[in-house]
This record gives sequence, C-alpha cells and structure tokens, in this order.
Amino acid sequence: MKLNELIKDFTIATSNEEKDILLKCKDLKLLSSFTEHERFIIEGLIRKHLVTKVKHKDTVMVLANEI
Repeated sequence: MKLNELIKDFTIATSNEEKDILLKCKDLKLLSSFTEHERFIIEGLIRKHLVTKVKHKDTVMVLANEI
C-alpha cells in the first residue's frame, strides 16, 4: 500500500510569501532572477520539497513541483 493511499489530504504549511514565490516558479526560471530574500525563501521551499532546483552546466534554475 502506498503512502498516498493512506493519507488522502496532505498539505504542507506555507506562508503567504512562500505561496507568492511558488506561483512565480510555475515555469522554469533562473534562480539568479530572484532577489536575495526570494532566493532564501526558495531554499526553504526546496527543503520542503515544493520546489526543484535544476542545474544545467553553469546555470541553476528552479521549478515548482505540483501545486
């Protein structure tokens, strides 16, 4: 049995600021296009597994997971 089958309604707590940044990350975006404060919040979202960091050569991009 999968964990998703056991837990029907699973939410991760996010602040309003995190929600705004998640909406900005719907499409693949350069991490450098965000301010330093937004990058700090994005790192927290990566730890919460809400955002994925994609590295391609010397470029770092971010993409929101399923919203």
